[in-house]
Amino acid sequence: MSAGSDITLDQLPLRPELVGQEPYGAPQLDVPVMLNVNENPYPPSSKVRIQMAEAIRDLTKTINRYPDREALALRQDLARYLGFGLGAENIWVANGSNEVMTHLLQAFGGPGRTLLAFTPTYSMYPEYARNTHTGYVTVPRKHDFTVDAELVLSAIAEHHADIVLICTPNNPTGTQTPVSVIEEICAGTDAMVIVDEAYQEFTEVPADSSLALLPRFGKLVVSRTMSKAFALAGGRVGYFAAAPAVVDACRIVRLPYHMSAQTQAVARVALAHTPEMLGQVDALRDSCQQIQQWLRHLGLEVIPSQSNFCLFGRFADRHAVWQALLDRGVLIRETGPQGFLRVSAGTGQEMSEFRAALSDILPDHQVLSPDEEPAR
Repeated sequence: MSAGSDITLDQLPLRPELVGQEPYGAPQLDVPVMLNVNENPYPPSSKVRIQMAEAIRDLTKTINRYPDREALALRQDLARYLGFGLGAENIWVANGSNEVMTHLLQAFGGPGRTLLAFTPTYSMYPEYARNTHTGYVTVPRKHDFTVDAELVLSAIAEHHADIVLICTPNNPTGTQTPVSVIEEICAGTDAMVIVDEAYQEFTEVPADSSLALLPRFGKLVVSRTMSKAFALAGGRVGYFAAAPAVVDACRIVRLPYHMSAQTQAVARVALAHTPEMLGQVDALRDSCQQIQQWLRHLGLEVIPSQSNFCLFGRFADRHAVWQALLDRGVLIRETGPQGFLRVSAGTGQEMSEFRAALSDILPDHQVLSPDEEPAR
């Protein structure tokens, strides 16, 4: 028997807002086809993996010392990758975009302040707010799951938002918010505007980014990650670009030495091989577009996506469809609006197996028209 096993969670003095909450996380199951968390399914080449291992081996000579607290070399590499005239002083880096967002809300949120987001969107946003004691309000996206400046600015005024969070391409819908809309929003508010571009590299024009607006808007933050396009989900590297003052604010709240030496070393090797690490992005983008066309051909409703995933439905019982696919070794994500499922772009073999499995089970499940309501 483990120590303390006689006490249960409901007997602990848990913070009231955490009572009844479940840990976040998509299912991690050992199945042949994993298309549920928007990963790049192609690992780095053996050459890059060897260089990553060598970099870690070299740093073990000084593993008894703390890592660079400011991760300055990594921030310089990221600034060089992004371009747009950015320098290391414009870049902040943390353990995945999750910690990036937490730092931002620790710095600019907190008690008495409000974060505004537009649903459906990334399901971790309310947890970032909860964990930083920041108020969280949402406003529905338009019928096509987009947002425009009028919608956003009206919501800011109505809810007196201190921070506005816009995901583009939006997870889980894959819909984009044009840079011109972000520009209009920034010009019309004094709130902090965070643009989550986690999937920007998968868009049709990756260079069409809100990064271009940073010289004009000091309260704009553009968040990115190396988990997706860079195939570095296991490395846990998220980052943002903003005015140096925003970086300084996050330096106040970050824990000491929050980026391990190993993480910094692996990320720098990946950035040194950027063309190779991003070598499959075009193929994944094309695969996502092809699967959307195929799903529509089956008579399913598909939300047009500019990322490496798409939402499709609408099913009377989406969980039953999800389970039937899982029973055939294909794991996708049960998320987003009722009746929809999300599938990530995988390898050619993985997509073939997804098509075969869905074709096999689809006759057994009711597909709804857009005006019908799915089961809850």
